[in-house]
Amino acid sequence: MLDKLSKFFKAKVHTDEDKQAAAGVVPKHIGIIMDGNGRWAKNRGLSRSVGHRFGGEALRKITRAASELGVSYLTVYAFSTENWKRPADEVRAIMAIFLEFFARYREELRSMDCRVRFMGSRDNVPEDVLETIILAESESAERQGIQLIVAFNYGGRQEIVDAVKHAVETAGDGADFSHLDEESFRQFLYLPDVPDPDLIIRSSGEMRMSNFLIWEAAYSELWVTDVLWPDFAKEDLQRAISDYNSRNRRYGGV
Repeated sequence: MLDKLSKFFKAKVHTDEDKQAAAGVVPKHIGIIMDGNGRWAKNRGLSRSVGHRFGGEALRKITRAASELGVSYLTVYAFSTENWKRPADEVRAIMAIFLEFFARYREELRSMDCRVRFMGSRDNVPEDVLETIILAESESAERQGIQLIVAFNYGGRQEIVDAVKHAVETAGDGADFSHLDEESFRQFLYLPDVPDPDLIIRSSGEMRMSNFLIWEAAYSELWVTDVLWPDFAKEDLQRAISDYNSRNRRYGGV
């Protein structure tokens, strides 16, 4: 059974004819679990922080590639609520790389007409990181190109819990929730205007969602590759899109 599941979810290698036949549709929204920075560094005898730095460079390249391919929304899993459990030195390094990324690529994001947004809790986020989040969102708010959505201090279950709290607070005491449905509940999520991801990509070969977009990914197509995130390239993104095009999305129907 496990072998069958692995074969189903693992990225398939297509012939050139397959790629040409599947070239027509680009997913509107792609989510990426950017996994494998630490293993990439370990394989080269480097520190994990170096792996995260090269992972940031991969993000820059893939954001541009997704923009060029016509993707409207790109949501990337940058730092989870569980990542605070990592060694303090690694967490500090990730925060520093976060600041460096937006300082270094600020003009490039502008040249792409890229709108930057964040999803996740802003509690416990260092003040300088929070200032960068606010600046990146405010200065790009009117841009009309690809939306780069950074899931930072994010957990899918926490998002649902926060949505419930938001719903209760908005409704007030004695509210009747008997008419609450999926669409009305959606309005309490972090970014209710963003459509659900069509495709979720995970690098590094791990076969799990890791608490990423639990609500939004209910009917997303999954594509997993053994490529570690710092090595993930435009060609890998194109392969994922090609595979996506080979699937029949039935949403529970026939």
